Amino acid sequence: QVQLVESGGGLVQPGGSLRLSCAASQIFSIYAGGWYRQVPGKPRELVTTMDSAMRTDYASPVKGRFTISKDKNTLYLQMNNVNPDDTAVYYCNIKPKFDVNYWGKGIQVTVSS
Repeated sequence: QVQLVESGGGLVQPGGSLRLSCAASQIFSIYAGGWYRQVPGKPRELVTTMDSAMRTDYASPVKGRFTISKDKNTLYLQMNNVNPDDTAVYYCNIKPKFDVNYWGKGIQVTVSS
């Protein structure tokens, strides 16, 4: 059974950096993927995606600060110059092929001094 395990979250100060990882068991390669985030009382929102051609797309609030990347069966989110508005539960989404996708359980990121 495929499982996505997220790591790298936690508490970070404003202006700091964090790297989230999402490792997929029993997946040998990532066709496409993305990161989403959610705060209490609001819907889950897209942060960034990467398609099968490795083209990336970023939400305006994170453009220029966040970077998505992948390596075999792991998806990454490099978060730089974070601010309190980046505080949320972050979810990874991985597609091993175009019509199949899996979600991680979410990992908390808190930006606070």
